[in-house]
Amino acid sequence: MTLQHPADRGGAGRGKFERFAESVSTVTSSPAFFVFCLALVSFTVAVHFAGIATEWLLLAGDSMTAVTLLLLALLKNSELRAERAIQRKLDAIAAALLEAQEGEPGKAHENLRDVIRMEEEI
Repeated sequence: MTLQHPADRGGAGRGKFERFAESVSTVTSSPAFFVFCLALVSFTVAVHFAGIATEWLLLAGDSMTAVTLLLLALLKNSELRAERAIQRKLDAIAAALLEAQEGEPGKAHENLRDVIRMEEEI
């Protein structure tokens, strides 16, 4: 396990967690997942109003807590990757502009081309 920022891990491709997080992000942004969450919330409310046994109340509450924590972790991962990708792109644009003002394009322009396609890798 690495403790580096997701955008700084480098390498040719994304790791298992990054691919998993991207897949889950796609699923959680779908209407089907919204319906699942709506059903989970409705189940929780129904259990409370129906006065069913405490075990069902605990199951409903624990299910909602687990889904919330997992989504929070995935959201934070996605946020960090996007934030770092944007910053690296801005840095590359600034370096390329400075290089263009000084004369011939060089390393910064090559770096800019690489960074533009970064979201495919991160």
